[in-house]
Amino acid sequence: QVQLVESGGGLVQVGGSLKLSCEASGRAFPITVGWFRQVPGKEREFVAAITWSGTTTYTDSVKGRFTISRDFAKSSVYLQMNTLKPEDTAVYYCAATYDRIPNPPDRSQEQEYDYWGQGTQVTVSS
Repeated sequence: QVQLVESGGGLVQVGGSLKLSCEASGRAFPITVGWFRQVPGKEREFVAAITWSGTTTYTDSVKGRFTISRDFAKSSVYLQMNTLKPEDTAVYYCAATYDRIPNPPDRSQEQEYDYWGQGTQVTVSS
C-alpha cells in the first residue's frame, strides 16, 4: 500500500505561480503518477501525468503553463503551475498506479489509478 500526501496549495493572484508536491511512501515509487483537480459540483478532471520513464501528458488547458516532474530520491512528483488563472481554482489530487498505462490517452482516466491523496486546495484570485 502506498500513501500519497499532497502539499503546496494555497491562495495566489491571477498570473502567479504555485508548486504542488506529492510524496509517496510505504512502497516503491509508482509506475505512473497523475494530477487531477476537482471543483465542487463538477467531475474530477485530469491535469497531467508522468511515467516511470519520464514521459509526460497534459490536458490542453494547462499545456505551456504547468510542468509535471518527479524526483526518485525524494519519492516525489511535482506540479509547477505558472500563469495561473481563476479557472485553475480547484482541489488538486495526486494519483498513482503500479500498472503500466501504455496508451497515453488512458493516463487521463481516473479508473487507471489505484491510489489517491487527500487533495490540496488551490485558489486563484482575481
